[in-house]
Amino acid sequence: MVRLVPLAADDPRARALLTDYFAMRAETFPSGETYRPVFPTASTFEPPAGIFLVLVDDEGKDAGMGGIRRIDDGPSGIRFEVKHLYLDPSTRGRGWGRTILEALEAQAREWDAAELVLDTHHTLEAAGGLYARSGFTSIEPYNDNSNATRWYGKRL
Repeated sequence: MVRLVPLAADDPRARALLTDYFAMRAETFPSGETYRPVFPTASTFEPPAGIFLVLVDDEGKDAGMGGIRRIDDGPSGIRFEVKHLYLDPSTRGRGWGRTILEALEAQAREWDAAELVLDTHHTLEAAGGLYARSGFTSIEPYNDNSNATRWYGKRL
């Protein structure tokens, strides 16, 4: 059975997953475009400002991650942003991305969030599908992330 472990975003385990994620994105980013990784500041993922979760598989291996962080309130009220949702490629297709996303949404609800938002790139088709199946809809850009081409939101 998989489990979710809250860790500091600068914990070596979280850092290793972030490094893998950024490497994968750099390799798969469209030719001619530059991927700009930004390692998160740990304090932005410390409760109640946010949380960073690592998914541990049945064998005790860190297999995925994701976090939420509070950003400026939106028209509906308190708003959190989903960041760095990632699964090791060998573990995809097991529903673990949804497991992480649902846990992050549940935490945002506990912190009285009115909305979850996220940005992504159109080349991450599986992620876009997960977000759509999870109730996220396309919204206007809320940031200037040069790595993003799509923005999504979900009212809670």
